Amino acid sequence: MSVVPTTEDRKKLRWLAERIRSRRTTKIYLKQPVDRKLILDAIEVARWAPNHHLTEPWHFYVLGEQKIQACIDLTRTVVTEIKDSKMGEFKAQSAAAIPGWLVVTCNKSDDEILQREDYASCACAVQNLMLYLSEAGVATKWSTGPITRDARFYALLDIDTDSAFVVGIIWYGYAKITPEQSRKDVVEITTETD
Repeated sequence: MSVVPTTEDRKKLRWLAERIRSRRTTKIYLKQPVDRKLILDAIEVARWAPNHHLTEPWHFYVLGEQKIQACIDLTRTVVTEIKDSKMGEFKAQSAAAIPGWLVVTCNKSDDEILQREDYASCACAVQNLMLYLSEAGVATKWSTGPITRDARFYALLDIDTDSAFVVGIIWYGYAKITPEQSRKDVVEITTETD
């Protein structure tokens, strides 16, 4: 027996759906800092993501100015090594324009199934964090660029490569430009079975 949502339930669902749809990946930010307490509040909400056997496999690194500058310099180096110095400088300048940096890691496991479950949990935690910040008017971008796989990045943040890996850098700040986005129609991505 299915339960029919009330009018109030439908309002809440529409509100939630709109919040999820309105979150955007943002690349251009204002040079305005975001309150540290708001970031810590977002992490508090992020940790309520589903995680099998309550492994809580995530760790959050809120980077200060010195670490951010070191990451910008490393970005320049890594991209120059991969591409060329012109692209390295461009990526470094783009990174320098981002006011807030947060790095999320996931615990490593020798158990392949547990590793997949834990990574999925970390992805859910990142989504929680980004939705919370979006509701607070803070824009984000989840980056998995080349520095997130570079041993020098792990060393810079004292991340033990034997016990954790980087899920991504979450760049955040107040959007200068909010991009438009669209998605495929639900019928294109859904299969209903009997």
